[in-house]
Amino acid sequence: MSPKKDTQKSANSTTATNKKTKGFTDEERAAMKERAKELKTEEHRRPRAKKDKTDGESDVLAKIAEMPEPDRAMAKRLHTIIKASAPDLSPKTWYGMPAYAKDGKVVCFFQSADKFKSRYATLGFNDEANLDEGAMWPTSFALKELTNAEEARISALVKKAVS
Repeated sequence: MSPKKDTQKSANSTTATNKKTKGFTDEERAAMKERAKELKTEEHRRPRAKKDKTDGESDVLAKIAEMPEPDRAMAKRLHTIIKASAPDLSPKTWYGMPAYAKDGKVVCFFQSADKFKSRYATLGFNDEANLDEGAMWPTSFALKELTNAEEARISALVKKAVS
């Protein structure tokens, strides 16, 4: 067998024996597909975006409605808290998650526990959020439930994030 054929054979047999390559999970791939769909929708809405901000809110409420309990109840409550704490933020979906943006840039988002099969939901803040505290600060918070104490803290964080 020539060296060239030897190389081709080993490459083919290696490819055939790989069962599953490490990479994105099914949930991550689904999130990326959702983001691509969101970008297409945003592009389609752009001409009327300044006139009608209800599209983003209806998208967020639809995503919340798809969530299983207890994530759905938590997301509904967070939506209310965020809207009350920072009425200037615009609801939108981001990678299939409820998110809240300022000037088109996502400030904070809610990731349900079910989204990536996690043991807790997450309230996350992007770099647009003004949460800087010295050289290090948290940008996401695990949520198992929302009590009055968590709601007050979230309200304060969101207000600070948009200040």
